[in-house]
Amino acid sequence: MTEGPSPRSALAELTLARFRLFFREPSALFWTFGFPVVLAVALGVAFRNRPPEPVQVAVEDDGGAGTARARQTTAALQSDQVRVTVEDATSARADLRGGKVTLVVTPGDPRRYRYDETRPQARLARLLVDDRLQRAEGRRDPTPVADERVTEPGARYIDFLVPGLLGMTLMSSSMWGIGYLIVELRAKKLVKRMLATPMRKGDFLLSFVVMRALFVLIEVPVLVTFGWLAFGVRVEGSVVLVLAVALLGALSFAGLGLLVASRAQNTQTVGGLMNLVMMPMFVGSGVFFSSGNFPDAAQPFLRALPLTALNDALRAVINQGASAQTIARPMVVLGLWGVASFAAALRLFLWR
Repeated sequence: MTEGPSPRSALAELTLARFRLFFREPSALFWTFGFPVVLAVALGVAFRNRPPEPVQVAVEDDGGAGTARARQTTAALQSDQVRVTVEDATSARADLRGGKVTLVVTPGDPRRYRYDETRPQARLARLLVDDRLQRAEGRRDPTPVADERVTEPGARYIDFLVPGLLGMTLMSSSMWGIGYLIVELRAKKLVKRMLATPMRKGDFLLSFVVMRALFVLIEVPVLVTFGWLAFGVRVEGSVVLVLAVALLGALSFAGLGLLVASRAQNTQTVGGLMNLVMMPMFVGSGVFFSSGNFPDAAQPFLRALPLTALNDALRAVINQGASAQTIARPMVVLGLWGVASFAAALRLFLWR
C-alpha cells in the first residue's frame, strides 16, 4: 500500500496551485495590482500640492449710501488671495447657502461677517478678510513677524494616502482572495472531494496563508515604488521593516478571510460577511482620512481594529522612520488578530 504525500509536499503543492489559479484570473491581477495604482493616481492628482485657492467672498450692496462703502471694501479685498463679488443681500445669502461663496461681508459700523463656523475654510476666510480690511484702515502689527513657508516630506496628502492604500490593498486582497475562493470551491463541490485525499485541514487552510505571505513580496514593492516614482513618496524608515509590517498585516487578514469563509455556503453569503467585516475598517481605520477625526469615545475601539493598527504602523515607518520598538503595540494587535482568527477558522471550518 502506497503512502500518501507528506504534509510538507501537500502544503507545497496546494500553495503552488493557489498561485496558478491566481495568475489565470486577469480580474484578480487588476484588483490586486492595478486598482491601488489607479486610485493612488486619481487621489494624488486631485489632492496634489498647489497654491491655495482664492477665497470666494461676497460684499453686500443694497444701493444708496452703502454703495460707496461696498466699493471701498471691494477695492481693499481684491487680490490673488481673495476673489470678490458685489451682490445684494438676498443673492449674497443664497450664494452662501449654496456654497458659491465662503463669506459674506456687510459694510457698515460695525462691519458684519456672515459665515458657517463649522467649516474650517470659512473661519480662515474670516481671518484673512478681516486682516486685509483692518490693514486697509491703517492697522499695524505691534511686533514685526516673518513667514517661512516650507513643504516637509511626509506632510502631503499623498504621503498620508499611500500607506493607507497599501493597508487597504493588503486587507482586501487577503480577505477576498481567500474567503471568496474557498466558498467558490465549496459551491463547486471541490472542497468536498478533498476529503478523499490524505491532506489535512490545516494544510489546506495554511496554503492560503502561505500564498498571501509570498504575494506581499510582490504587492508592497509595486505600490511603494509607484508612489516614489510618481509622487516622490519616500520610505523614511527601514524597507525591511515595511515588508515585515505588511507581511504581518497580510497574515492577520488572511486569518480573518479564512474565518469568514469557514462555514459560508455560497458567494452571496460570503460577500455580505466580507462587507460586514471590512466596511467599518474602510471608514474608521484611517485609509483616506485620519481616524483621529472620530470622537474620543470611539478611539479605543478603532485602535483595536487590525486595519487601524496596520495603517498606523505603515505610516510610522514610511513617513516618520519609526523603529520596531515604536510600532510594537500595533504589531501586537495584528499578531493577536491573526493567531485568534486562524485558530477559530481551523476549529470552525467545514469541508461540506
